[in-house]
Amino acid sequence: MTQLSLLARYAEDIYWMARYVERANNLARLLEVNEVFTRDRRGAHNWDAIIDLNADRDRFRKLHGAPSPTSVSYFYMLDRENPTSILSSFRAARENARTLRPLISTEMWTHLNVFYNELLAISAGPSSVPNIARFCDRVRTACQAHSGITEGTFYRDQGWYFYQLGKYVERADQTTRLVDVKYHTLLPDVSEVGSILDLSQWNALLRSAAGYHAYRRVHPRGIEPTKVAEFLVLNNRFPRSVRYCIGEISTLLSQLIYTFQLTRGDRVAAAVDVIHRRLEDTDIDAIISYGMHEFLDAVQLDLIEVANAMAVAYFGHIEEEEDAA
Repeated sequence: MTQLSLLARYAEDIYWMARYVERANNLARLLEVNEVFTRDRRGAHNWDAIIDLNADRDRFRKLHGAPSPTSVSYFYMLDRENPTSILSSFRAARENARTLRPLISTEMWTHLNVFYNELLAISAGPSSVPNIARFCDRVRTACQAHSGITEGTFYRDQGWYFYQLGKYVERADQTTRLVDVKYHTLLPDVSEVGSILDLSQWNALLRSAAGYHAYRRVHPRGIEPTKVAEFLVLNNRFPRSVRYCIGEISTLLSQLIYTFQLTRGDRVAAAVDVIHRRLEDTDIDAIISYGMHEFLDAVQLDLIEVANAMAVAYFGHIEEEEDAA
């Protein structure tokens, strides 16, 4: 088997391994911040927001009924029946890594395998979960260790670029969801805009995106909702902003197309250009005037198109034909 066909065979597994680890990392940050965030007077509603963020309302209701802080925590931490839980994300990343043994380093495989088994050994249930802060800190540390091992051991061929694409597609998607849920769900009463509760929510939002200290470097005078939204959506230097992620995706695709001659990526690049133009040709005032939810929803749909185009161009999926009129 040639190197090119080998990478074509494994590209999807590499891409999804990266997405699952990034997803677990983002979820751990969100849960950790939310555990502190729920100490205010609207705690129960804020736990509801995590379910809405992940579009898991129906799945959660079927498994656990009415949400409570403990049941929601378990659902996203260690619930084996929930495909979006941290445990399930690491299980999926590990299974992809198992397939990728010929391509990834022993250190990458060993780390994912050991940590997954560590998660399996934790005793928990809908009415009993481990300390959320310690659990999430351990997950974040494991994700960061995985990133460091990958950075130091993964050979820089096409596989590396598919890994990076998976990471940035997932990160862009998660950031749009974070900002969207703040605008669309957390503050239904407009009379509370600018209140202590409102500012604490924006503070928590920044910390969920690991962006608090970076934001304060750019805006040292304090938290301003419009500037927070602008920072997370349009800043081109913060590595978790939507605009930064899209820029990285565009650069990575160019490398695949022009350096590695994977020319089928032209359609993917065209889909990325749609998002790139959407972000470049606007500012935060125009976004708010248009509607933050509507704008972010459009970006999320664009990201789905990018993922679908990649599946067809690189992963061997057959394009679904539109239903006949």
